[in-house]
Amino acid sequence: MIIPNRRSLCHNRESLPMNRRAMLRMSATGFGALALHTFLADEARAAQPAAASPLLARKPPLAARAKRVIFLFMHGGPSQVDLFDYKPQLQKDNGKPLPFDKPRVVSSPTGNLLASPFAFSQHGQAGATVSEILPHIAGISDELCIIKSMYGTNSRHGGALLELHTGSDTFARPSMGSWITYGLGTENQNLPGFITIDPSGSHGGANAWSSGFLPAHFQGTQIARKDGGYSIPFLQNPLNTPERQRMELDLLAQMNQRHLADSGVDSALEARIASYELAFRMQMEVPQVQDISSEPKSMRDLYGLDDPITKEFAEQCIMARRFSESGVRFVQASHRYWDQHGNLKKDHAANAAQMDKPVAALIQDLKQRGLLEETLVIWGGEFGRTPVAQGTDGRDHNQHGFTMFLAGGGVQPGLQFGSTDEYGYYAVDNRVHFHDLHATILHLLGFDHKKFTHRYAGRDFRLTDVHGRVVHGILA
Repeated sequence: MIIPNRRSLCHNRESLPMNRRAMLRMSATGFGALALHTFLADEARAAQPAAASPLLARKPPLAARAKRVIFLFMHGGPSQVDLFDYKPQLQKDNGKPLPFDKPRVVSSPTGNLLASPFAFSQHGQAGATVSEILPHIAGISDELCIIKSMYGTNSRHGGALLELHTGSDTFARPSMGSWITYGLGTENQNLPGFITIDPSGSHGGANAWSSGFLPAHFQGTQIARKDGGYSIPFLQNPLNTPERQRMELDLLAQMNQRHLADSGVDSALEARIASYELAFRMQMEVPQVQDISSEPKSMRDLYGLDDPITKEFAEQCIMARRFSESGVRFVQASHRYWDQHGNLKKDHAANAAQMDKPVAALIQDLKQRGLLEETLVIWGGEFGRTPVAQGTDGRDHNQHGFTMFLAGGGVQPGLQFGSTDEYGYYAVDNRVHFHDLHATILHLLGFDHKKFTHRYAGRDFRLTDVHGRVVHGILA
């Protein structure tokens, strides 16, 4: 959502006729408040024809297994060989040199093989092998489709993160959430189609949830963490009554429409006008959806909401479920920071403790509500980590072979798909690139990734660029 400051609202004011400049001067305070705070829902506006909304819910061209996506992003690179990809040979050869060449491009110098400090065991009817530091995820492993053969093309956080989120590690492109919202709209016209929870601190910055060259309606709406809580910036308006807000919004819309009539097509301005109306409706809807205080004790216990260790990510996961349940098409929750170049044993265990119970609870909760079947849950980071040591207790970045898992939304539960080599360095069997993951996600949502395009700068672009294949082996 674009929420401009007063300067952007009153852009090019000197070129306006005198009476319009005077209106701006007389109402500057009101317009500034509007730009920052006008977010109350208006029933009359909400009742207008749905076709007027660029976020109108749309059916995909193909049969879909999923209707919405929840992406649990583990920022920093969780270690596959310490979480899901047990390697007996790595344990046996601890301290020995890697018996084959390391990749030429690495983040930092590395040494010999480093065994995992954590014990692994098999779980569920499918026998998934999971680390001892993920007991709750291990308990729902029969719901998971664990892909052990992921790989990417970039060893740096910024580039790898953008490749995961946008399909490109070199150019600014629309994010995955924006593409999905562009194709499907939103099921609730009082909420955005794409919400990202606590993305601050991400190496990709706003580019990870930007709409890029897609119309600005489809960019992510940020829910920021501040002062121990979560909120959409500038959602509340302590200065104006709803009636005054409505008058200001109508006047601003009239001026913007006049500007459009003079200047011609301006997608950014059109999106800004629409964002004011959406934001006006959001002020009524968002607080109710976001307020997790109404969750019963059974849910608080399930997610670990009252435990200081799990509280923060439990809040994110509950909000993700509530927004998804309320019709938001794509919700992302971010957990950080998994970049253990040192202190691996302590910090990876701490990270796992923070997110293990909330993630397992989210999948259980969606299932018992009957939502998991049509909600695709994705868990993973921008890359994994090396089986060779950095220092004495750390691992470097590894984009050549790592693990992600999916649940619900038409993927096969209880599946361990693909594999890495005997030490966990390179994906070798049923390799799945980020482009393949994106193609498969779009397939589950009812799109042929090769035909789902947007024309920009004289060519047709798509999320998978000129790559990607649907991974049929993971489909239910």
